[in-house]
Amino acid sequence: MSVRVRFVSPRGAVTEAEGEEGTPLLELAQAAGMPLEGTCEGQMACSTCHVIVAAEWFARLPEASEEEEDMLDLAAGVQRTSRLSCQVLLTRALDGLEVRIPAEAHDMSVI
Repeated sequence: MSVRVRFVSPRGAVTEAEGEEGTPLLELAQAAGMPLEGTCEGQMACSTCHVIVAAEWFARLPEASEEEEDMLDLAAGVQRTSRLSCQVLLTRALDGLEVRIPAEAHDMSVI
């Protein structure tokens, strides 16, 4: 089953994408052209995949690990509903998920 996600850019543009269950949100975001670098490739050694989850969706996500919380402390523009997109796996329960890309997000791997 495909899981639909709405990405909202810092300027308010909406990009909708679909990914298979079990796919990391970071992977779907990158495939959809979102400026999330994911420098550490999901190893929680950076915060370059930080996203802000829409408040109505935040409680549906599994709780962040202590390691993820520690990395979020280093991210720019963190909010109460911030998560590392590399740690969010798409599930059927997240179909329709909406996340905002922080204004501070830059993918330095794209020239």
